[in-house]
Amino acid sequence: MTGGWAGYSWPAAIALASGMGVFLMDFAAERYVEKKYGWAHGGGHDEEKLTTATDAATARYKTSVGCANHQALHSGEQDGTLKTSDAMESANGHSALAEAKAGHHADENSSINTEDTLATERSFQQQIAAFLILEFGVIFHSVIIGLTLGSAGAEFTVLYPVIVFHQSFEGLGIGARLSAIPFPKRFSWMPWALCTAYGLTTPIALAIGLGVRTTYNGASDTASIVSGVLDSVSAGILIYTGFVELLARDFLFNPDRTRNDRQLAFMIVSVLLGAGVMALLGKWA
Repeated sequence: MTGGWAGYSWPAAIALASGMGVFLMDFAAERYVEKKYGWAHGGGHDEEKLTTATDAATARYKTSVGCANHQALHSGEQDGTLKTSDAMESANGHSALAEAKAGHHADENSSINTEDTLATERSFQQQIAAFLILEFGVIFHSVIIGLTLGSAGAEFTVLYPVIVFHQSFEGLGIGARLSAIPFPKRFSWMPWALCTAYGLTTPIALAIGLGVRTTYNGASDTASIVSGVLDSVSAGILIYTGFVELLARDFLFNPDRTRNDRQLAFMIVSVLLGAGVMALLGKWA
């Protein structure tokens, strides 16, 4: 605690600044999706577009059916009696009606496929930005964990099981979030790359810590400042993602959330239990 570092509560300030920075990035990504796909929270734009597409398809169908009926009626009224030629024209009218129906169904299926593709792309663009922010914060944190463990002394026997437990549940959280993102085919490689990045970060940082353990002084001013700043930035990112991406998005603004009170109570207890266990690990790690 020397110089300006002793005159202000910098860890909290850096964490708050980090959280606000993540908010601005998250909001920019959300706004990008809104402008590109015409999407906003509440689904009003989606419903409007879907209604417009459905109305247009219905109008095309009615027009086709009307033209077919008119053709059949006109051919039937030409001589006033139903002759062989009239029967053929009537059959042509029915054929035109069948073609109109087939065309309507084709247009409807095409419209549905287009809507599904746009919805998948829109959902991916919205969710991947939030996930990348989460992974960035976890990787930041994992670097510090690896360096700390690699350069640890007698406390290694305590740190190792705590960090293994900690990293395992972080990995489960990342995997669960990753599995919910609908990746387009052109990004089918991304889940593998993101999982690999998380899986390798701590071992690489651990190897670096082992390599510099004889020269690295974790108690030095420089080491304290660097690790403190990185930990504070990571804390801000993870606090934001915890409250916004997990609690708010999954519990408050999730239209697919269960309405069963027992399941909701189990979810709340699980969140509180997980937070309590992670807080307890902070005693050693």
